[in-house]
Amino acid sequence: MFGLLKDVGQMQVLYDVARKWFAIVPTIVCPINFLIVAPFGRFAPTENSIFLLDGVKSWIAMELVSPSTFIYTFLHSPLSLTHHASPPPLNLTHPPTFLSGLFLLHYLNRALISPLRTPSRSKSHIIVPLSGLSFNVMNGFLMGSYLSSSQAEGYLEGAFRRPMFWLGVGMWVCGLAGNILHDEILLNLRRNAKAKGKARASDDSDDKKKNKQEHYAIPHGYLYKYISYPNYFCEWMEWLGFALAASPLPSFTSLDAFFMTVSPPFLFFMSEIFLMIPRAYRGHKWYHTKFPHYPKERKAVVPFLF
Repeated sequence: MFGLLKDVGQMQVLYDVARKWFAIVPTIVCPINFLIVAPFGRFAPTENSIFLLDGVKSWIAMELVSPSTFIYTFLHSPLSLTHHASPPPLNLTHPPTFLSGLFLLHYLNRALISPLRTPSRSKSHIIVPLSGLSFNVMNGFLMGSYLSSSQAEGYLEGAFRRPMFWLGVGMWVCGLAGNILHDEILLNLRRNAKAKGKARASDDSDDKKKNKQEHYAIPHGYLYKYISYPNYFCEWMEWLGFALAASPLPSFTSLDAFFMTVSPPFLFFMSEIFLMIPRAYRGHKWYHTKFPHYPKERKAVVPFLF
C-alpha cells in the first residue's frame, strides 16, 4: 500500500488531504440524512430485492475493515521518521500502542462479539455497508497513521503521568461499558420476543410470516429513562475520551487553523456525532409514532437537551 509513497512528505500530503475530507464529508452528509433515511435496521426496505443483504454478515464485513486497515497502517508507520527501520514497539507501556489496544478492543466488540450475539438483525440495503466500508477504510487509515506518527510519539511522551490522559481513558472505559450495557437491553428484547415467537409458532402462514419480522419494543432501564439512544450517547463519550487522551485539542481560531490542527481522534469523534444525530432524531420520532404511550419525557440522544 505504501510502496509507491516511500517519501514521508508524500505520505504527509495524502494524510492531510484525507484528514480534510474526513472533516468535510460528514458535515455534508449530516443534513442530508435528516431528509433521507439510511435503509437498514427499523428503516430497512420490506420488499425483496437483490440489493438487500443479510444484516449480521454485512455488518461484520463492514466493521472489520476499520481494525484491519488500522493494524496494517499502524504497523507500517507511514508518518514515522523511522518507519522503514522497524515498526512501532508492540507493548502496552508504549502510550500509542496502549491507545491502539483500546481502539481494537472497541472493534472486537462492535465487529464480532456484538453481532454474533444478536439473535437476528434486519436486512440492510447494499448502499449502507458500501458507505460504511468507505468510512471505515478512511478512519482506519487515519487513526493508524496518527498513532504511529512522530507527532503522536512526541505528544504522548510521558502521557501515563498526565491526568488528562487518564481522564480520557476513564471516559473511554465508561463509554464502552455504557454502550455494551444499553445494547444488551436491546438484545434481550429481541431474545425474549424470539423465544415467545417460537412458543406461539403454528402452521398458519401469517403467523410464520409475522415471526420472521424483527421485533421492536420500548426499552427501559439506565439511560433509557432519559434518552432513546443511550448507546449512541455512550459511544460519543467513548471517542471524546479517546481523543482527549490521544491528541491535543484542535484550534478553532479559523477554518484553516482547524484543518491544520485537527487530529484523526477528534475527527472520528465529530464524525460520529454528525452521522448519528440524524439517525437518533428519526428513530426517536419513529418510536413516538409506533408506540402512542412512548415516554414523553425522553429526549432523543442527549439527556435533558436533545
